[in-house]
Parts: sequence; structure tokens; C-alpha cells
Amino acid sequence: MSDDGPQVPIHCPDCETTTRAPLSELETRIERHNEAVHDGEDVARVDPGVAEQFQKLLVEDMGLLEDDA
Repeated sequence: MSDDGPQVPIHCPDCETTTRAPLSELETRIERHNEAVHDGEDVARVDPGVAEQFQKLLVEDMGLLEDDA
């Protein structure tokens, strides 16, 4: 596995753990953890605070908050 690129925190509230994964491996690592530890339930996820910040950046970047008037 590669350590290239940004490291994104993955939080699992059931395990009370936070780990980091490269953005390129994020989905695979979350799925692998949830399958192995939580019988496939979507428990582990991108840290909620980071996900919220990412959403705000996307909204701004896409210009969804700009006033067209």
C-alpha cells in the first residue's frame, strides 16, 4: 500500500479508534475495516469534522453559495 498523497482520518466510534489512510486508499480501507470488524455495517467512516470541512470547500469551489443577482 502506498503512503502517497494526503492522509485522511478514518474514525470508528464502535472501536473508539482513529487511523489515517491515503486518499487513494480511503474507500478500500473503510470497507475492509467494516467488513472484517462490523459484519459489513457502515460504522467506520471519514472523521466527521474532516468530512464537514471537505463539504464546505466543495460548496465554495462549485460556487453554490454565490448570489447570481
